[in-house]
Amino acid sequence: MTRIVDRPSPNHGERRGGGPVDMLVLHYTGMTSAEAALDLLCAPAAQVSAHWLIDEAGTVYRLVDEYRRAWHAGVATWRGAVDVNSRSIGIELANPGHDWGYRDFAAPQIAALVELCGGILARHPIPPRNVVAHSDIAPTRKLDPGERFPWARLAAAGIGAWPDDGAIPVAADAVLPALARWGYGLDGVPPEVLVASFQRHFRPAQVDGVADRQTRARLAALLGWVAADAADT
Repeated sequence: MTRIVDRPSPNHGERRGGGPVDMLVLHYTGMTSAEAALDLLCAPAAQVSAHWLIDEAGTVYRLVDEYRRAWHAGVATWRGAVDVNSRSIGIELANPGHDWGYRDFAAPQIAALVELCGGILARHPIPPRNVVAHSDIAPTRKLDPGERFPWARLAAAGIGAWPDDGAIPVAADAVLPALARWGYGLDGVPPEVLVASFQRHFRPAQVDGVADRQTRARLAALLGWVAADAADT
C-alpha cells in the first residue's frame, strides 16, 4: 500500500462550469528536490498547486482535495476545453526536469503513480485520451513530464492510451486536423511544436517535430482507437 502524507496547500478554489472531472494531467516538478517543490506548491504567494505529488521514493503527498480546483495547468487547452483546471486532476512527479538534470523516473515512483491513478480513474469518468501530459495541453510552454516518462507502462496498466505502428499512416497533409481530432489545440502553435509535443508523448525515441511515417502511423492508430470507442458507446 502506497504511503500517503497530507501536505495541504492553500492554493485552490471552486471548480467552475458544473461539469465532471474528466481529465488527468501529469507533470514533473522541474525542481532540485521534492521538498522544494512541496514548499512552492504550498506557498500562498506562489499561486500554484496540484492535487498530488509523488517523490522518487514513492511517497504520495495529498495537497488539494480532488473535488477542488487546483492551479496546475495554467493557460492550456484540450479537446476544446480552455479551463483545464476546472475539469482535471493534476499530479506532480518529483524530477529535476530538463533544466536541472532530467533523469528517468524512479521505479517506486511509477509504481505509486499507477496505484494512485487507478484510484483516480475509479472515482472520476476520465477516458484514456484525457490522460495527458502538461506538454500536450500547453505545447508552446511546457515539456513535462517529458520523453523519459513511461507512458506505455501506464497504458499497459489501463491508464491512458498507447498506439502501435501497424496502422496506415495519416496523410502528411492531414496531420494537423488529425492532431486536433485527438485533442490538441492548434491556435497559435507552430506545426513542428505540435508534432514534437505528440512525439514527446507517443514517440519519445525521436522528438524532432517532423511528421515522419512512424509518427503518422501512431497518430492514425490513436484515431482508430477513438473511432472504435465511439462505435461502442
